[in-house]
Parts: sequence; structure tokens; C-alpha cells
Amino acid sequence: MHLSRFQADGLLLFVALIWGSAFVAQNWGMASVGPMSFTGVRFLIGALVVLPLAWREQRALRRRGLALKHLDRVRITGLGLLLCAGAALQQIGILHTTVTNAGFLTALYVPLVPLCAWWLLGERPHALVWPCALACLIGTGLLSGAGAVAFNRGDAWVLASVLPWTLHVLLVGRVAERLAAPFTVACGQFIACSVAALAIGLATEPITGAGLQQAWGAIVYTGVVSVGIGFTAQVVGQRWTKPADAAIVLSSETLFAAGFGAVLMGDHLGPAGWLGCAVMLASIVTVQLLPRQNE
Repeated sequence: MHLSRFQADGLLLFVALIWGSAFVAQNWGMASVGPMSFTGVRFLIGALVVLPLAWREQRALRRRGLALKHLDRVRITGLGLLLCAGAALQQIGILHTTVTNAGFLTALYVPLVPLCAWWLLGERPHALVWPCALACLIGTGLLSGAGAVAFNRGDAWVLASVLPWTLHVLLVGRVAERLAAPFTVACGQFIACSVAALAIGLATEPITGAGLQQAWGAIVYTGVVSVGIGFTAQVVGQRWTKPADAAIVLSSETLFAAGFGAVLMGDHLGPAGWLGCAVMLASIVTVQLLPRQNE
């Protein structure tokens, strides 16, 4: 399956929509389940959703003599550990800070992705990526009202999640393209993330049947939709677009989260929030107009 840049970025915009809708469910689920347990169970569900597609993909690759090698499994496991670190640190932070601050601080990965792509991979972004990334960060700040609440320990946890998120966005498309096996990459990283999170959760958090039952709706929704569909679509989309562009498009998660918050939780967007939405949309549209060397 080959996607054009526009199709790939459109798929990533759909991913951002899914992640934005899941933000509310993540907050609800955390009321009765610890952050590591919540992360572990939802990624296990996501792995089960994608497993049939990964199994079918692997059968096809084996027939062509392209079975996974040991180093490939190491790469996929590494992606899963980055995913676990990013998701778990963010979940812990949400326990101690506002959704407003968490949304803004998480968006710091947007300017970091092109910077790390340049430093680590030698991929020099188009000149317009920098102002687009900065505009996205400003738009997220306006949308979330960042700065209205003092920095606290929850913010520090969310800030710590930015580097794993950055590295994951930077590398996941590269690994999927190298292996030509997006469903295998998605399923494998979900399993690694789940095992790591559940191991930590079992050692550090009280896990009860009553707590899991109370959070079951949020866990199933985030596991099936956010992980199984959203993160898998991210892997597919990032095969065909550059990491810097992907980061800018995925940052619209904050915009969609605000929309779902308004519909489901009665949140209200003021003038600054609407301006933030406009700035982010302008950045995303501008990214679509950037020339590509391979097109």
C-alpha cells in the first residue's frame, strides 16, 4: 500500500482526532486504576486488536523470504519501551496537574521532532517547518491557556514524557518503512509497552477487579480506538511522511481534545482559544503546501 503525502497526513489528522477524543476517557479511567495498570491493559487490548492483521502480514512476508530478524525485534521492542515511557509519564502527570497544562507541555515535542531529526538522522527540515512548529506550540498555548496555572510536580512528569514521545514520532515511521510491515511494528510495540507497564504496575500499584471493572469502559475505548486504531494508523501514516510534518499534524490532538471537552464536559473556549485553533489549523495547512524532494 502506497500513500501520497496528502493521504498520509490526512490519516495522521484522523489519528489526532482519535487521540483527542480519548483524552476525556483517559481522565475518567484514571479515577479507579493506577497509571501503569491503565497503560498496560489498554495497550494489551490494542495489541489483540491488531494481532490478526500482524499475523496475516507476517505470513505474507515469510512466503517472500522476509521474516523478521533478531535486530528487527529489538527495534520494535525499543519503540514499545519509548511508547510505554511516554504514555506512562503523561498518565502519571495527569494525576497531579490540569489537562490544560498537560496538553501544552506535551506539545513541546512538536519543535523537538525536526530538531532531533536534523541532529540524529541528518534530515534537514524545510525552512518553513520551523515557524510552523513554533506556531503550533503557540496555538496550543493559546488553546490551553497555558501559564494560568503555576508549574507543579505533575507538570514535571508530563515534561519528562516529551523526550520519549519525540523519539517515538521520530523513529516509528523509519522502522515501519524499513521492515515494510506496519501492522507487525504496531502490534509488537504494543506488546512490549503492555508488558513493561504491567510489570511496573503489578509491583507498584494496587490492582483490583473492582477498579478495573469501574474503569472498563474507558480502558476498552482507549485500548480499541486510541491504541488499536489510532497508534496503528500512526505507524501506517508515518511510513509516507516526514517526522517533522507528522509532529505538526499530530499536534492537532490538542485542538480535537478541546472540541470533545466542550461537547462532553462543558468546557468553554474563549477568544484566545479560538485564536489558538486558527493558528494551529494555519500551521497544518501550511505544512501540506511544503515542497518535497521526493515528489
